[in-house]
Amino acid sequence: MPNGESNVLDEFRQGCPETFENAFETLFHLHQRAVYGWLLRIVRNPAVAEDLTVETFWRIYRAHARFEPSRGFEAWARSIATHAALDWLRSRKTESELPADLPAPAPGDPGVSAEIRRSTALAFARLPPRLRVAAVLAVVEELPHKEVAAALGISVAAVKVRVFRALRLLRKDLQQQGITP
Repeated sequence: MPNGESNVLDEFRQGCPETFENAFETLFHLHQRAVYGWLLRIVRNPAVAEDLTVETFWRIYRAHARFEPSRGFEAWARSIATHAALDWLRSRKTESELPADLPAPAPGDPGVSAEIRRSTALAFARLPPRLRVAAVLAVVEELPHKEVAAALGISVAAVKVRVFRALRLLRKDLQQQGITP
């Protein structure tokens, strides 16, 4: 970490009124794009990711006294962003229909029909939020389990369990839709 950023982190942590606002603004500009990208991976909706980025930085602003500079700002921000995304996912209605704001599936394999993509997206949407986030990050985004564990604040073993359970539920849901995974 550059020495300049270290000073900003100290000013942010200490919360002196004369330096705190500038430190927070600097950290926002340095990390906003990374937090947005992280949230977009989880919620898969640009507008929601933008809203959650603002929510994340509001939570960071309020929790500045709990920040530990030795842990690193980006890891702490990812953790807070993940919890904001989980809160948002939990607050959504758990309906059996596909949400209207679900992004269009990527072109992908032409052998996979649009119906199978839609059914898979619907099955993902019905997963419990904790399992969905772990599965999206570990399986869809192919992030290392260690990175997913750090973001979720759980152990690598817990990530593996969540991914296993998510895949089992996805398989069951797809079979109920008449699709053999």
